[in-house]
Amino acid sequence: MTMQRLLITIGAAFLVIGLLWPLISSSGLGRLPGDISIQRPGLQIYFPFTSGLLVSAGLTLVLWLLRR
Repeated sequence: MTMQRLLITIGAAFLVIGLLWPLISSSGLGRLPGDISIQRPGLQIYFPFTSGLLVSAGLTLVLWLLRR
């Protein structure tokens, strides 16, 4: 894959994610069971483990389907 094609693909992916963001944010992604949030006075730490696994599995599936 050439560099131009790669950059166009990445740009198109960002465009699609940006257009679908209202749907994605209302789906609960980022607030799933398994996403760890620690809140204390003056400190807030967030580990989106489950959301990261779900996004990774989805991207893997999409890329696998595109390569077939």
